[in-house]
Amino acid sequence: MDDIVNAFVPGTLVPIAGKAGGPLDELSFAVKDLFDVAGLPTGGGNHDWALVHPVPDRHGWAVQTLLDAGARFVGKTITDEVSLGILGENAFDGTPINSAAPERVPGGSSSGSAAAVAAGLCDTALGTDTGGSVRVPASFCGLYGIRPTHGRVDTTGMLPQAPSSDTTGWFARDAETFARVSTVLLGEAPRALPTRLLIATDAFAFADPEVAVALQPLVARLSRIVGEVREEIMAPQGLSVWARAQRTLQPVEAWTTFRHWVETANPRVAFSVAAGLLNGARMPEGERQWA
Repeated sequence: MDDIVNAFVPGTLVPIAGKAGGPLDELSFAVKDLFDVAGLPTGGGNHDWALVHPVPDRHGWAVQTLLDAGARFVGKTITDEVSLGILGENAFDGTPINSAAPERVPGGSSSGSAAAVAAGLCDTALGTDTGGSVRVPASFCGLYGIRPTHGRVDTTGMLPQAPSSDTTGWFARDAETFARVSTVLLGEAPRALPTRLLIATDAFAFADPEVAVALQPLVARLSRIVGEVREEIMAPQGLSVWARAQRTLQPVEAWTTFRHWVETANPRVAFSVAAGLLNGARMPEGERQWA
């Protein structure tokens, strides 16, 4: 494969065939370099991470699930270092090219996965989303992308950042492929369906008019499933309060995740990544308790 958009981690273009006859058997997929692929280092976007962590001997859950469904693995994609970034830049491996706007960043941290799908180098790709890391590059690169409900998709074999917010997401160029991959990764619907639907009017107010209109049929379908539908203002003090809580909890959890590595390996990290980790390490106790 000719990596024309610098989407893939060097040395990881190692094809793995999927199970024959599966629902995705003609599709190809890539995975963000936070997912374990047996026999390949999980680098996390930082060359020093792989130096002190063993090469996995089994695939992560999402990787194995796609292979079992027949999809063919093509390679591992570049990510912002340890997924701490939203622009899609990487000091070690460079910035993947956004085919939708080559002069602009691809968005991150699942930058390589989005770039690979947008360039047609694979049909779908796994990413992670803690605070926007699938949704942002999907938007920047003109793709379908999803952050599922936290805990809905198994994250076993995925390098964590902030576990209380980490999710497995994915990309596709077209709705049909996106739906097929979603069916496989989401599996059967939960047996216990919700009994009420709360429509967050303050959140919906941010949507462009055409987006709000497009969502109305979905709301109508959900309304027929649940017994109670109610419009509410979910954040009476303003959504900025939720944003403040996220800006507090995510760096604190990230520091907890990576503290041992930082203190024992003294790794090379980009300035922005170091700043984010220091922010979590130095977060005032009062702010932590407030969040």
